[in-house]
Amino acid sequence: MRLEDRTATPEEHQRLAEAAGWQGHFDDELRAASLAASLAGTVCVDDAGRVIGMARAVGDGWQYAYIQDVIVHPAHEGEGIATALVERLVEQLRPPPGAELFLGLFASPEAVGVYERLGFSAEDALGMHRRIRAAEE
Repeated sequence: MRLEDRTATPEEHQRLAEAAGWQGHFDDELRAASLAASLAGTVCVDDAGRVIGMARAVGDGWQYAYIQDVIVHPAHEGEGIATALVERLVEQLRPPPGAELFLGLFASPEAVGVYERLGFSAEDALGMHRRIRAAEE
């Protein structure tokens, strides 16, 4: 397996999301534009050339970034792929000397330990979100 520094294609993203049971979290009409707006990305490719994991970052590119869509094909869970993907993203996002980047993420309860081992903390923070739907015509 190898890591490639690039954002997953819409087709790769869709296949991973479907395999992980996350397809309902994404809008198929917006997927390509959303992925294209990523700050950074990395994919894990198996020996046969198939993308079996992905992660990307979104944000302003200066002070704030958020890790998004860390997805590993269920057949490869427990192999350290998510950890490797996030480590690589952190390297891609490292700020220049003297600068500081706030790097955030939302974690599923099952993934909290992975992120804590990578130095992420919920200390003094409360993650919140709100979904806003377009008005129906």
